[in-house]
Amino acid sequence: MPAEFSLIDAIARRAAARDDVVLGIGDDAAILAVPAGRQLVVAMDTLNAGVHFPEDTAAADIGWKALAVNLSDLAAMGAQPAWCTLSLSLPEPGAGWVDGFLDGFLTLAALHGVALVGGDTTRGPLSVCVTAHGLVEAGRALRRDGACVGDDLWVTGAPGDAAGALAQWRAGGERDAALRARLDRPTPRVEAGLALAAVAHAAIDVSDGLLADLGHVCAASGMGMEVELDALPASPMLAAAFDPGQRRVLQCTGGDDYELCFTAAREQREGIAVIAEAVGVAMTRIGRVVPGDAVVALECDGRRWDPPRRGFEHFAD
Repeated sequence: MPAEFSLIDAIARRAAARDDVVLGIGDDAAILAVPAGRQLVVAMDTLNAGVHFPEDTAAADIGWKALAVNLSDLAAMGAQPAWCTLSLSLPEPGAGWVDGFLDGFLTLAALHGVALVGGDTTRGPLSVCVTAHGLVEAGRALRRDGACVGDDLWVTGAPGDAAGALAQWRAGGERDAALRARLDRPTPRVEAGLALAAVAHAAIDVSDGLLADLGHVCAASGMGMEVELDALPASPMLAAAFDPGQRRVLQCTGGDDYELCFTAAREQREGIAVIAEAVGVAMTRIGRVVPGDAVVALECDGRRWDPPRRGFEHFAD
C-alpha cells in the first residue's frame, strides 16, 4: 500500500465516531447530520513550523495545539464542538511522528466529544490545517459585533503566559516549564464559551494579542474600549519570570493564550462570577466599552500607554 494511503488508514483506525457522523473518513467527503434548530459554526486555522510553534515542539503537543486553537474559535462563538477535519503536510510520512501527533490531537478531541471525519495528507514543509465544526442554537451564537457602550470588558484566565514562554525560547536562556506548557498545550475555554453565550454581548479569543484582538471587536461593534492595565491578571509564573514592564508588553501584545475576551452588561457581574466558579475558570474585569472606535490602554493614573506593537501580524514588514 502506498505510504500516503497507509498514513490515512492509520489515522482512520484511531479516529472516534459520533452518532451524527453518517459517513466519515474513507470517501471523497464526509456526511454529517446537523440537528434541527441548530446552526453550523465553522472555524479553520493553519499552524506552520517556526511560525506557530517552535521547531523543537513535541509531536503530541503540535497535535493538541492544532485542534485547541480551532476549539478556541468555537468557544468564542459559544458553540458546542462536534466534528473536525485534518490536513497534514509532512516532509516524510513517519509513522512514529504521526502516532505522537495523534496522541495529542485525539486526546483533546475526546475531551470535547469531537469526531475526526476527514482531511488530506501531502508531502511538504511541516504544516497542519484543521477545520472544526460546532453547533449552536439558531440565532444564539456569540459574535464580535454585539458590544454596547457601558459594557464591562472581561478576560478569562491570565493572558501573557504563552508569549512569555516564546520570549524565553527565543532568548535561549532559562525556561519555565509551566509557561512552556501554556504555549504548547493551550486550554480552549469551551465550557466557558457555552455558559457565557447566555450573558455576553460580544466575544473573541486572544490569539494575536489582547489589544489587537479587542480592536477587531471594536471595529465590528462600532465602539471603543478602555483597558485598565493594572487590572490584567498575571499568573505567578509570568510574574516571577518577567519584570512589570516586560510583563505588560507580553500580556497586551503577545497572543497565543487562547483565552476569551468578552463584554457584558454591568448587571451581569454576579452571574459571571457564578459561571466562573461553575466552569472553574477565573474571569476578570479589565475595562469597559466606551464611545469611539479604538482600544486604549490606561495606566493607573489614567494616562494612555502605547505599546511597541499591538499584536502579531503575519504579513507585517
